[in-house]
Amino acid sequence: MKKTWVAQSLAFTALSAVLLSGCSTGASPASTNPAAGSTSKLKVVTTFYPMYEFTKQVAGDYADVIGLIPAGAEPHDWEPSAKDMAQLKDANLFVYNGIVEGWAEKALESTPNDKRVVVEASKGLDLMEGLPEEEEEGEHDKHEEGGKILDPHVWLDPTLAQKEVAAIQAGLTKADPAHKDDYQKNADAYIAKLKKLDEAFKSDLKNVKSKDFVTQHAAFGYLAKDYGLKQVPISGLSPEQEPSPEKMAEVIKFAKENQVKTIFFETLVDPKIAQTIAKEIGAKTDVLNPIEGLTDEDKKNKLDYIGIMENNLKALKKALNE
Repeated sequence: MKKTWVAQSLAFTALSAVLLSGCSTGASPASTNPAAGSTSKLKVVTTFYPMYEFTKQVAGDYADVIGLIPAGAEPHDWEPSAKDMAQLKDANLFVYNGIVEGWAEKALESTPNDKRVVVEASKGLDLMEGLPEEEEEGEHDKHEEGGKILDPHVWLDPTLAQKEVAAIQAGLTKADPAHKDDYQKNADAYIAKLKKLDEAFKSDLKNVKSKDFVTQHAAFGYLAKDYGLKQVPISGLSPEQEPSPEKMAEVIKFAKENQVKTIFFETLVDPKIAQTIAKEIGAKTDVLNPIEGLTDEDKKNKLDYIGIMENNLKALKKALNE
């Protein structure tokens, strides 16, 4: 059950009274602590895993970076607790993707901090519109622009991920200009890795037998567009959106006509719908990870964003060459 903003505001007010002495309304970035005789680190709050990973890569040792959304949680429906709001209020820098975090703007309004730098990493990118059926159903918890529902999954395209990293680097520099060169160096190094990832996607997907792939939800539109593929999603932009019987029949018909042999499901979401379609057409299933959070298995295998994207590439290449 989702929290209400009234309940959250009351809880945050009560918590603020308890934590008033310890929570600054606007701590100066990288300020010197005379008693300790050292420079304190920038306090950076991020939302879900890709934002944490991109920020950590750029910040290096010069900031304490935390992710609000815990591992294993589905970010589309997550909302902050009073404790999370307190961390947000005291942050020097807040990084979020945009659109996914429908709670972010209200949370920022509820935790005023004139010195906090805010980075909406997808801001300024050429965002794609959602599917027509999503617009009809309203997708009430998604960001709309001019009545159109926008696709937030830019982090799954290595070229757009580079732009998000650059936006984060600019935010870190604004919050902590003393380490501008370090942030630039770290960003350049990570962007070089993302460029290498992009080249691998281009090379491995250029001559695949098929361009069509079926996914559990519409998370891979940017990736498909960038590498000349066609994503056929079972559900919409939110993985919790239940497909209609008509939509299920449409996907099954498409998969049969185009001889799709793999139906992709994803981590963090029940795979039963993808499994049902796979069974209906005699196909197998495989994972295509939208990287909305790390699972215990991911952490056990020491996977990060680039490692998961490499696994996604292997899965796509295999499925599209069947």
